[in-house]
Amino acid sequence: MNQHQRSGCPINLTLEVVGDKWSLIVLRDMMFGNRRHFRELLTNSEEGIASNILADRLKRLVEDGLITKADDPSHKQKAIYSLTEMAIELLPVFASIGAWGRKWLPVSEELSIRAELLEKGGPEMWQRFMEELRASHLGEPLSDAAQKRLPVREQLQAAYLEVVARNAAAR
Repeated sequence: MNQHQRSGCPINLTLEVVGDKWSLIVLRDMMFGNRRHFRELLTNSEEGIASNILADRLKRLVEDGLITKADDPSHKQKAIYSLTEMAIELLPVFASIGAWGRKWLPVSEELSIRAELLEKGGPEMWQRFMEELRASHLGEPLSDAAQKRLPVREQLQAAYLEVVARNAAAR
């Protein structure tokens, strides 16, 4: 056990890795928004993360093994961030947090539709999404079944855009 850890409790240790205000938001944006570059994470943040905080969280998430950083082959001065298996396996946690938030907090319809679909889709949908994340972030091949269906991220985005359009038309 590292000296900075308060205990060997699994909940404590998990919170030491992802329990600050921004780490889960950065992972959420990578997972659900497919944001892989610093600039995308910074400018597309609903919550308005500051650049110094984002840089710190990315560094910490790399150090803790939740993401990797590599040179972007399309641009010399850019880095591309990828989720690791450790982060991908947080998907059911995100789904549970989203379900809890929908039940107990004053969420917006637009920003909670993805959580609703993940809750309704359950573990089977989560497994499909994790397979897709492994393909895009870890380079693992998609199964034949996965190649034939609409990707989960696209399903979630389509539902979000539908709610946005419906709410805009109602105004």
